Amino acid sequence: MSENAAVIITCAVTGSIHTPTMSPYLPITPEQIVEDAAGAAEAGAAIIHLHARDPQTGKPDQSPDGFARLLPVLKQRTNAVLNLTSGGSPYMQVEERVLPAAVFKPEVASLNMGSINFGLFHLVDRHKQFKFDWEREHLENTRDLVFRNSFRDIEFILQTCSENSTRFEFECYDIGHLYNLRHFLDRGLVKPPLFVQSVFGLLGGIGAHYEDVIHMKRTADRLFGSDYRWSVLGAGRNQMPVAAIAAAMGGNIRVGLEDSLWMGRGRLATSSAEQVRQASKIVEGLGRRVATPDEARKILGLKGGDAVAF
Repeated sequence: MSENAAVIITCAVTGSIHTPTMSPYLPITPEQIVEDAAGAAEAGAAIIHLHARDPQTGKPDQSPDGFARLLPVLKQRTNAVLNLTSGGSPYMQVEERVLPAAVFKPEVASLNMGSINFGLFHLVDRHKQFKFDWEREHLENTRDLVFRNSFRDIEFILQTCSENSTRFEFECYDIGHLYNLRHFLDRGLVKPPLFVQSVFGLLGGIGAHYEDVIHMKRTADRLFGSDYRWSVLGAGRNQMPVAAIAAAMGGNIRVGLEDSLWMGRGRLATSSAEQVRQASKIVEGLGRRVATPDEARKILGLKGGDAVAF
């Protein structure tokens, strides 16, 4: 891994895991998502990782129309790199999940690098009542949910976006996903520098112990050498500890309300920007500095915001 003094902070502002009952600060409507994303960019996030939601119910929405309500406004309000999910929701088929990236041709899209059990059912008992009927079912059904990301699915996303000059945030939830990425690199279907996002602490994937973080980095170093840029996200209470470990090891970090609703034990984060500011303090406390969006574009070899039409 090529280490760089500037740390890329990615911020994922809403995602598809958390439900409206879990936090009054989780952005649901287009206006809320835009405000949270713009605030995160102003706080220092170079990349904004985007999901859309149904503004009435908060359900994940992977339709191009859902993203069309976000992208033009955000492009006007910030210079941050806009990264569109192709993960969508684990309940969606790959053809639905890739639509926003196919339609809008962003600088970056996320790409999950393998199938996993995707457990959220343990969150059900934390809430006596839910605001919307879909929430309990959404969580409870993950007892029997495999988030499918087969080799065919990955190939489909890569081929669909092959002519768009879109690069990828390769989300790796376990060690085997790094080997899957190496497979696609060997076949010439992905090109360096690879932006590898290691995910820690989600039930079904690798844990968030510091030895897990070290193991993931050592494996990526061995597989990719100087051909990748490493970033991490820690789920839930693991967010800031994992970020601090990785930043101290020369990596980049991802925060935001998609990954954690918290700003400390028993205290909900009021915005993604609050988490970005905390992450920035960690970076600067280690004698590193936060990368600007244009620095992130250069580090990751992106096509640039001017090449995006939305």
